[in-house]
This record gives sequence, C-alpha cells and structure tokens, in this order.
Amino acid sequence: MSHNAVVIVHIDETLSDYEIHNVERNVSTEDGVHSACMNARTRHLMIVDYDAKQIKSVQLLGQIRSQGLNAKLVGGI
Repeated sequence: MSHNAVVIVHIDETLSDYEIHNVERNVSTEDGVHSACMNARTRHLMIVDYDAKQIKSVQLLGQIRSQGLNAKLVGGI
C-alpha cells in the first residue's frame, strides 16, 4: 500500500531548461518518487509526488542539495 505525499521544494538558483530537466530526472529516479516537476512559470518551485513510506521529504531535499543546489522544503500539498 502506498502512502502518497506531495511536497514543494524551493530552489534558490535560476536554472536553465537543461538544468531543470536534469534535476527533475535525478529526483524522479529515486525509489518511492512518482514524479518531480517544475512549471515554466514557477521555475524555482519543484513539486514532488512520492510514497512517504519509501522516502522522506528530507531525503528528497538532500538529493537536490547533493546536485549543488540551495534548496528548502516549502510545504506539502
């Protein structure tokens, strides 16, 4: 049984389309992540849909920070 959760992550840096795609792809490949996306209009905010039993929001944040980005959890939906 999955325990779906959604979190918003704010990324401080201004990223190119290529960089956004890489961040989305890297986060999406984590076990328990269903999707990770940034909207063209809100390029600093990433929405991540994940299974809270498989991965924690702080682990998602760590994955993004491991890519050399300054990021913080904004909240859940």
